[in-house]
Amino acid sequence: MNWPAVLTLAGGTYLLRLTGVVLRDRVRLPGRVERYVDLGATALLVALVATAALTDGSGFAGWARPAGVAVGALAAWRKVPFVLVVVLAAATTAGLRYLGVP
Repeated sequence: MNWPAVLTLAGGTYLLRLTGVVLRDRVRLPGRVERYVDLGATALLVALVATAALTDGSGFAGWARPAGVAVGALAAWRKVPFVLVVVLAAATTAGLRYLGVP
């Protein structure tokens, strides 16, 4: 592992986050730009969830994991307590894998 690169990226990430906190009251963005920033954050989160749910390494993760994520998403949408959302998603994935679904 290239530790200087990891430490440089960690420091840069920290400074970017600190800049947001320091400049929050000093810089005003137009409403349109704020909306694009919000949409960009949402798109990034959806992309991360989709990648984690659908892929394993460089290939498709199988059907059990996306089914578990879908059950968890449905439970969260129905405002089920978070612990139960996690348990339902894990149980769905485990149950499907037990039945032989990849």
